[in-house]
Amino acid sequence: MILVTGGAGFIGANFVLDWVAKTGEAVVNLDKLTYAGNLENLASLQADSLHIFAQGDIGDHARVASLLALHQPRAVVNFAAESHVDRSIHSPEAFIQTNVMGTFQLLEAVRAYWGGLQGDAKTDFRFLHVSTDEVYGSLALTDPAFTETHQYEPNSPYSASKAASDHLVRAYHHTYGLPVLTTNCSNNYGPYHFPEKLIPLMVVNALAGKPLPIYGDGQQIRDWLYVKVHCSAIRRVLEAGRLGQASNVGGRIEMPELDILHTVSGLPDTLRPRTDGQSYST
Repeated sequence: MILVTGGAGFIGANFVLDWVAKTGEAVVNLDKLTYAGNLENLASLQADSLHIFAQGDIGDHARVASLLALHQPRAVVNFAAESHVDRSIHSPEAFIQTNVMGTFQLLEAVRAYWGGLQGDAKTDFRFLHVSTDEVYGSLALTDPAFTETHQYEPNSPYSASKAASDHLVRAYHHTYGLPVLTTNCSNNYGPYHFPEKLIPLMVVNALAGKPLPIYGDGQQIRDWLYVKVHCSAIRRVLEAGRLGQASNVGGRIEMPELDILHTVSGLPDTLRPRTDGQSYST
């Protein structure tokens, strides 16, 4: 059995579904159910004994400790986070509270639990922290791709809070010996994506005949990672990652926002043609 935090959100829900389908191992799913967490993402597991849902906050030390003691997971995978750059600019406190203080409380509960394990249960235990490549900052067109040794240069309250959480996880490994792993991913897309993010927002707006959002001149290039590929990578890191080290996970699909706009703008006509025969773009 494993414990997943933030498992009702976009990436977390995809991971829980993937985990149950691929491994047949039970999951305890702790999620606060904020605006981005939705149990409908996990509707197919509603009657599945392999999925145990528990509502709660990673910042609630007692709640986390009780779940660890009750279910005795062999690993913890932490997806729980506030994750929207624009929201972090307007309301940074929530990001510090969850991404920094919440991660701290989670680490404290996990450290106490792990410290009480014996033998192989202690040796084989893993804490996997899921993070973002936003911690590395931005690249110029001529810069090489980020590597795991790239220095941290966060540019927003969101990325700064995730950088802080990464450093906390690393510190708990070097200070207390906690067997940790970290992944830093590029921009995800796929099922259950909350429509405040670029690709789902474009799709929703295109279907509604609304203007498609573009930041700046639309020439910003991002790497795009299909969420199910990301979930497979996380499973692999959990199985074979090197303790105390980070693993970058990218999709190798680099596209400017304008290219995404042009791709998305034609989808409604193909997927859901209008009854009047007109294009959604007219």
